[in-house]
Amino acid sequence: MLKDSIIMKTGIVHILDSSVGMPVLSDWPIDMGSSLCDFLKAHIEKVTESDEGKQCRFSEDSEVMGWIRDCTADNFVETSKKLCEKLYGIMNANIDIPAADVAVVVFASEGTDYFGFLKLNYKTSYTHATKAAEAGGNLNDIILQRALLPAAGQKLSEAFVVDFSSGDIFLTEKKYDINGEKRPYLSELFLECHAPLSPKAKLDIVARAVEQVNKKYYGEEDAARKMEAKKVIYEELEESGSLAVENVQEKIFGDSPQMQAELEEKLDKYHMTGEVLELKSEATMKKYQKQRLTTDSGIEISIPMEEYKDPNKVEFITNEDGTISVLIKNIGRLQAR
Repeated sequence: MLKDSIIMKTGIVHILDSSVGMPVLSDWPIDMGSSLCDFLKAHIEKVTESDEGKQCRFSEDSEVMGWIRDCTADNFVETSKKLCEKLYGIMNANIDIPAADVAVVVFASEGTDYFGFLKLNYKTSYTHATKAAEAGGNLNDIILQRALLPAAGQKLSEAFVVDFSSGDIFLTEKKYDINGEKRPYLSELFLECHAPLSPKAKLDIVARAVEQVNKKYYGEEDAARKMEAKKVIYEELEESGSLAVENVQEKIFGDSPQMQAELEEKLDKYHMTGEVLELKSEATMKKYQKQRLTTDSGIEISIPMEEYKDPNKVEFITNEDGTISVLIKNIGRLQAR
């Protein structure tokens, strides 16, 4: 959802710093001024518009589901406290989970009410500090601040939004070390929800599976096959904003039923055969907008995909001795950077 469609209703901030030994919980909602609303809306948009998020459903015995379902204006503060106390308990038992402030919010978008839980993990940076000098006067200093919040332009790595009417969850999360194993604790331990792979994770799986099949039949150094595969994925995304796995399979390995079968076998492990990946983030597309090549002598070449597809702009020539020449044509102007 876009930030311009979001109407903030209420919110509260709790401090979950493991080094303190206990959560610092607020008893009152925050004043939702315009600057703060813009900050929260920007994060909600980045969370809900990202291809790294997952569409999830609560399990029937989820404690968190009951709290959120029963949340009203009268018990909002207490509901937010219970959620943060539960999360803090998980954080305290697993030291790899980063400390954070949590903004719990209720908002509306296009006629639907939502419950938002934004975990604002701390970042470390330098800032100024002013204090009185021992000899008198003022002393300005630069100190290391370990509890700075993410800027509005940054993307949160841990957050979720719940549709009050349907109970659907939009979740973004990271894996952390839980009892010696990397696990997505937010979905498994906190929300207790069923979390499928995100669209971006599925796209990465398709690209990796294609690369593995190409490598098996053509070797690791066949740059032409890698570039062709990337071009096919780019064209699929560019034309429809989605990626039909069957189309990719046919276009890349159309001349080899055996290679198609091997790709299908790899994707079937993730239940992705015949799936259509719906993607919406420009950041996802960015990876496929350029062909990036590196020669054995260290020369790096970056070619916009539209230029790569045009034979009047770029040509790859295989020489008699087996080496490859890259011919860049019809250059109007060169700039040094």
